[in-house]
Amino acid sequence: MAEMEMGTRRFGSVNWLGLYTLCQREIQRFTSIWMQTLIAPLVTAGLFLVIFTIAIGPSRGDVMGVAFTTFIAPGLMMMTVIQNSFANTSSSLIGSKVQGNIVDTLMPPLSPLEIVLGYIAGGVGRGLFVALPIALGLWLFLGIVPQNPLLALVFVLLGSAMMGALGIVGGIIAQKFDQMAAITNFIVTPLAFLSGTFYSVEALPPGLREITHVNPVFYVIDGGRRGMLGISDSSPWLGLAVICATTLIVGYLAWFMVRRGYRLKA
Repeated sequence: MAEMEMGTRRFGSVNWLGLYTLCQREIQRFTSIWMQTLIAPLVTAGLFLVIFTIAIGPSRGDVMGVAFTTFIAPGLMMMTVIQNSFANTSSSLIGSKVQGNIVDTLMPPLSPLEIVLGYIAGGVGRGLFVALPIALGLWLFLGIVPQNPLLALVFVLLGSAMMGALGIVGGIIAQKFDQMAAITNFIVTPLAFLSGTFYSVEALPPGLREITHVNPVFYVIDGGRRGMLGISDSSPWLGLAVICATTLIVGYLAWFMVRRGYRLKA
């Protein structure tokens, strides 16, 4: 019979109650400040869309057979999703470390894998929390109806998981908020902006095009655009493979750091 410890609701080798509690804590953490986690990203995405439409839209013409505004809209949605997923896990960890309460996460009977999965679940939840109202806004104001809703949802979830895992790594490495800001400004933001959010990679010179295809965030943006508009610069199956592989690699690194207590234990 599988091991069952009712004190921790551990069925087999997984502490389901502990994992659920950590997931619930991470989700409640961002839903309690919904003005920052929901309204702010919506306003930012809307401002990007308005500015690019006014400044470039009229003279840009169609991109891959659709209007420029329509083309960049799904990219803005996916960029907002991955930035918020990264911010959720990284800010949670660095905040706990700076405040000295990271021990509250490390002391309960949770395995390193359960801790990593709990944080990633929070990042995925916030990514989905942001994606749904943006998608609704794209339908109401631009008339964009997802061509493949399931595919778009898969890329939102996988992209959120990938950036959530990266946020764990960043939150563990950073010791102060300014170090976390440096990681965001010099790694996450360039990856997001240089990923085809505002342009088709086919318009790039060959060298830059190859560099872009090495960027895993490109496949998140491109896959989301495929799900929303039915157009993409690369195969969605290749994108799924790259994102899954990247998530596993980064997730393993996060698990290894938590297991070793790297920059977590005094």
